[in-house]
Amino acid sequence: MSAPTLTDAEVAGLDERALIRLEKTVAEAYLGGVPWGSVTWALVNTAVWFSLWPLTLSGLLPLWAAFPIATVSIALSYLPSHEAQHRIIAREGQPLFWLNELVGHISTLSLVLPYDVARLTHYEHHKHANHPDLDPDYSTHADGTLDFLRRTIANRQPSGAGDKAYGETLMRLGTDEARRAMIIAAVYRLGHFSILFALAWSGHAIEAALIWWLPRQLAATYIQYFLSFAPHHPAKAIGRYRDTRAFRSPLGNILTMGMQFHIIHHLYPRIPLMRTPAAYWAMRPILKARGCDLGAL
Repeated sequence: MSAPTLTDAEVAGLDERALIRLEKTVAEAYLGGVPWGSVTWALVNTAVWFSLWPLTLSGLLPLWAAFPIATVSIALSYLPSHEAQHRIIAREGQPLFWLNELVGHISTLSLVLPYDVARLTHYEHHKHANHPDLDPDYSTHADGTLDFLRRTIANRQPSGAGDKAYGETLMRLGTDEARRAMIIAAVYRLGHFSILFALAWSGHAIEAALIWWLPRQLAATYIQYFLSFAPHHPAKAIGRYRDTRAFRSPLGNILTMGMQFHIIHHLYPRIPLMRTPAAYWAMRPILKARGCDLGAL
């Protein structure tokens, strides 16, 4: 799928209505179809993480090898669920909606993030990006990388702003779905700690720490940095074309999990992740004409 390549000269002088029409035309070229790459990613990645337990506990895989695999696996766990949150795989009522929900639920099991919580709070993030009171991800914003690291550690403490923001968002929504999500979140957390305790009690505390607890902490930091802090920094502006930016990272697009082009996702959330780079380059002259923050890209 692709759209005609535009130049700055071709969009120069177009009025607001013309820019909007052209932007939507370009975006539509990247919508539709099942992102099978993300589906495969979800199923394989989930299977890899679960397989670490029998492989390590049986002695077939050394713990020193399981630890980095677990860390990478959990770091990769969120994005397939993110595709499902936006019903990109299939919408309700479509034949493959069951697959959409399956991907959404299983992808973030290792991250201990219930799909329902992630979906409801993420929608609120899109509605209120960078709003200090209404954006549930606002606590990840910081003055710079070192400040982010300090904040992300503080946010994960029992009284941290991150946990409180998600709970407060669900309470503010006040729907039956939000209340159910809060109960599911409590079950997830209780189950997580119960499993860690049971493993430690049975003599597998190191395995519990290096396959789940520590990889989850490292992965959450990586996810929050590239999916929340970096694409919204400095998080001062509010508005459809102002609350997200494009940025160039020395790690490249793959290691930043595609977030260099996150501005496309906020503008058109149903464009699959793997198409956002192409959509960005096709739409770049339009975004430039609108005064978007495109960084060095």
